[in-house]
Formats: sequence, structure tokens, C-alpha cells
Amino acid sequence: MGKKITDKVTWVGKIDWELQHFHGDELSTDRGSSYNSYLIRDEKTALIDTVWLPYDTEFVARLKEEIDLKSIDYIVMNHNEVDHSGALPELMREIPDTPIYCTKKGEAIIRGHYHKDWNFVNVKTGDKLELGKHTLTFIEASMLHWPDTMFTYMDGENILFSNDGFGQHYASEALYSDTVPQDELFYEAQKYYTNILNPFSAMVSKKIAEILGMGLKIDIIAPSHGLIWRKNPLEIVEKYRAWADSYQENQIAIVYDTMWESTRIMAESIAVGIQKADPAVTVKLLNASKLDKNDILTEIFKSKALLLGSPTVNNGYTYAIGGLLEMIKGLKFKGKKAAAFGSYGWSGEAPKQMAEKLGDAGFEIVGDICRTLWVPDEDAIAACRAFGEAFAKAL
Repeated sequence: MGKKITDKVTWVGKIDWELQHFHGDELSTDRGSSYNSYLIRDEKTALIDTVWLPYDTEFVARLKEEIDLKSIDYIVMNHNEVDHSGALPELMREIPDTPIYCTKKGEAIIRGHYHKDWNFVNVKTGDKLELGKHTLTFIEASMLHWPDTMFTYMDGENILFSNDGFGQHYASEALYSDTVPQDELFYEAQKYYTNILNPFSAMVSKKIAEILGMGLKIDIIAPSHGLIWRKNPLEIVEKYRAWADSYQENQIAIVYDTMWESTRIMAESIAVGIQKADPAVTVKLLNASKLDKNDILTEIFKSKALLLGSPTVNNGYTYAIGGLLEMIKGLKFKGKKAAAFGSYGWSGEAPKQMAEKLGDAGFEIVGDICRTLWVPDEDAIAACRAFGEAFAKAL
């Protein structure tokens, strides 16, 4: 059965406790997730979003327990990636003539996914849907994080249905953000922002300014993944505003891969030099082949600078570093500095290549590269410490 959010709004989504990876293998979801769908019952009834395709029949069956499907007057699709629209075909088999409210691009994406000629109603920012005592107002949010995305605001209840905005991958039967450990919650929210929304930070800033400028009273923010914000919901909005503005903390990330431990020794020695130069800075050492890539990217997002290390293998850097560099480029970090280091046996191209890639990804390269031949001896360790010290001072 559904769970009451207010007298008029019921959560009818799906908690996915088993989810470990999302977007294929692009994003780790260690705490599971949810696909939030909301049923609004006024003089007219509206359903906002559905759930992911594997749960389509379950979703429709449970929705039938909650309401006679034929009494659903409108379906609102805020965003049409299959984790939100996947149950739509199963639902439309039952109520094929029900109008679907979405953006023009949303209609194109639904047609592209399911190849059906349903009753689409295109909406844009400021368009309204009267339900009786309450009105839904649509707000386009293109590229947060797909071209079709929109938010829906419900007056009276003062709920912003924000789809992928302000969400997290976090499974909890309790549904609300204030019922779980806050450090876990905000870490998952930041990880979500880093790996999904950071490339669109300029648009995030603009959209937040636009929504706040509309003067909407917001008592609840109800995203389509994770927990619902009901106590001080604008706290997550302020977090987004900070994250969208070239975010950084007083932290340096040292990310490395290592074959026979030489590059690890370099990384640890560089860390010693950084701490000597700046005892107040937080230094995170992260092994790219052992730690979760999305957690590493989140630490890079938090950092003001990145030191990237790899041994030279077949005239280049390792596979783990290569994949990470590709993701770093796509996430479009802003305002961060970087340098590269690594061990080698006979060629040693990796640090220079990594520095070039980081420069291409928008990082400001500080100083020169640091290389060590074979296993670092005392002189090489001292050189790595000096490299770290110089890097920290240059920041």
C-alpha cells in the first residue's frame, strides 16, 4: 500500500534495497535507492512519475490496491529516463486514454523509448493544471539532468516534486530525510550531485535562482530518488547552491594506482610533504584500483586540488587511472588545481600524459611532474616529500 505524505498526497513508489549499481555500472549505490511516485487526490487525481521498468507489474498491481486506475485523471511525467517512466507502458495498458503531461522534449523521449501514440499534453514553465482546491505549476528544468526534465509545484501543500533534483540513492522505508543519519544522507546527496549533476552546475545555479525568485512557499521537496525533505527543506537547496559554485573544501586528494607498491610509496611520501607545508589541510589517499570510483570522484569534487599518480605501463598509465580520467573529464570540475606523479622502469611517460589529460579536463596544472625510477630510495622519498611540500605551498 501507499504511504501518506499529506492528506492529499500519497507515496506509491518502490524501495530498491538490492540496487548496487545504477546507469549500468556508471554509479555505485551502496545504500540502495528508491523510485518515488506520488498520487495526488483532489477533485481530480494526478499521478506524478512511475518507477523503473523491472518493477512495472508490481507497481501497477500495488497502485490498483490504492486506487481505481480509471479514476486517475492525469499522469505527470517530470522526466522520462526508464527509472522513472519504465512502468508507464504497463500502466497505459490499463488506462490508455489518460493524458500525460510532460515537456515537448519529454514527449519525444517517451515516444523514442516506447513507440506509442498516447495522449500527450506538452507544458512549459508557468503552465498550470487545476485539480480542484490545489493547482500544479510546471517548471522546466532542462539538463537537470536530461533535456526533458521539469519540476512540478503543488500549491496549498507547498510541495516541490523535483524528480532527479535534490535526490539521493538511499533506501529507507521511513521515507523522510530527518529519519536517517545525517552524515550518511548528505554524503549520498553530495555523491549524487557529483556524479550526475555536476556537469550541469551552471544550469543548477540558474534554476535555483529562478525557483527562489518565483516566491514559492516550499514546505516539502519530494524527489524521485531517495528521501523526502520535510524539515528545513531549503537546506538541500542551499547545499546545491554551494555545490554548483566551483565547490571545494580545504582538502587535497591524492589518487593513485600502483603495480609493485612504488607509486603507493610516492603517494604516501607526497602526503607527508603536503602536511608539513600545510598541517590544516585534509589529505585523502585513494587507490584507484581498490576503492569505488564514484566515491573517489566525490572526494575529488570536495577537494581544492588533485594529485594523480600511476606507474608507466606499456608507455602509458594504468587502466584504472584511464577510466577515472575519462569520468573526470565528463564531470567538468571547476576551479581545481592538479599535478601528476608516478614510478617507471624504462620509459616513464605516464605522469606527463596524466597532466595533459587533467589540463584538458579543466584543471590548472601546478608545477612539474614527479617521477621515480624503480623503487623509491631515501633520496627519491625525500624528493617526493619536497614535491608535496612545494605543491601545497603553490596552492
